[in-house]
Amino acid sequence: MKRNLLIATGGLLALTLLWYVTSAKEGASADLFVPVKKGQFEVVVTATGELEAKNSVRITGPSSMESIGIWQTKISDLVAEGPRVKKGEYVALLDQTEVGGKLRERETELQKAQSEYIQTQLDTALTLRAARDELINLSFAMKEKDIVLEQSKYEPPATIRQAEIDKEKSSRAHQQAKENYVIKRKQAVAKMQKVGATLSQEQNRLQQIQNVMKEFRITAPEDGMVIYDRDWGGRKKTVGSQVQGWNPTVATLPDLAVMLSRTYVNEVDIRKIQKGQFVKIGLDAYPEKRLTGQVFKVANVGEQRPNSDAKVFEVGIQVNESDTTLRPAMTTSNNVIANVLKNVLFIPLESLHNQGDSLTYVFRKDGTNFTKQQVRIGQTNDNEAVILEGMKENDQVLLSVPKGAADQKLVLLPKPAKTAKSPALTVRK
Repeated sequence: MKRNLLIATGGLLALTLLWYVTSAKEGASADLFVPVKKGQFEVVVTATGELEAKNSVRITGPSSMESIGIWQTKISDLVAEGPRVKKGEYVALLDQTEVGGKLRERETELQKAQSEYIQTQLDTALTLRAARDELINLSFAMKEKDIVLEQSKYEPPATIRQAEIDKEKSSRAHQQAKENYVIKRKQAVAKMQKVGATLSQEQNRLQQIQNVMKEFRITAPEDGMVIYDRDWGGRKKTVGSQVQGWNPTVATLPDLAVMLSRTYVNEVDIRKIQKGQFVKIGLDAYPEKRLTGQVFKVANVGEQRPNSDAKVFEVGIQVNESDTTLRPAMTTSNNVIANVLKNVLFIPLESLHNQGDSLTYVFRKDGTNFTKQQVRIGQTNDNEAVILEGMKENDQVLLSVPKGAADQKLVLLPKPAKTAKSPALTVRK
């Protein structure tokens, strides 16, 4: 009796377990079916972006570095990113090693130029002084010859003639000395102009380096929030980053009134993007915020971003709302509404399957069974696809591949009827 009771209890438990498993399977299968919906369908292109200010003031190092032979230098110190600074406040310091070396070289050259200028000045002063002394002496000699000639009038003719010749020689020597003095004076002026120009040039070069060196200490041109600039690879500049003469920007002071989201769209989806399209914008930092925007720029030429093999195109989106919580470099989730279709049928992408390269099909619920039905799809977004042919509203489709699907025969769509060719037109000449 007791044994029969145990057998009956075990059988009851087995039946209960079998019923539970069967019910669970049926429930799970039912959950895998979704209806074909009809209504408005949005063709959405999703891309991650980064916020930046539409307008900003650049904080730059010396743009004239190249004029003194410095093509690039490093940032040796930089304030923290984010805090607000006042106009004229310290922002960054560039490495002064190279410019300091050039400054010392120019100081040495300036000292040489100054020494040469003083030496030339002394030499020309001595030369002109000697020339002036010679003129004075020759003037005295002329007067002596005049006295000799005056006293020789009582001498024989030969003596008188000799006195006349000596006077003429003395006069000629004096005249030549005068002419030489004019030439030496012009030479002195030319030499002084030359060494003076060299000295002035060295002074200007030294002053130029000193002016550039002052700009190595970078201050804020306006009030604002400091945001680090990015290099060509997209990395933010910080201590140790290079600053080039052709790109001296270290940081920016963004105007947060109007913000943009810079994003990159792959070459497959870029054909869907056009200027003026509406964008739904989400913020990773504030998931509860919902912003909107508009596409204002679509790049014509693709590029290859660092650490990526795919070609992408830059797309600029302007944020419609002004929000004090928005900050540059915040990550955005951009859903670009590329197209809106009304009164169309659509199903989840998970319910679509492919056979070969041209046939797309679904598993449609047919009573307690399913049918492997070919469909023709239209536009798609990240989650769903438009059904152009093969399904009707409220049909149920399976999200997964059921057992025995490989043995199921595919129900093909009817082939479109061939249209009769129109007769060729005869063109009269």
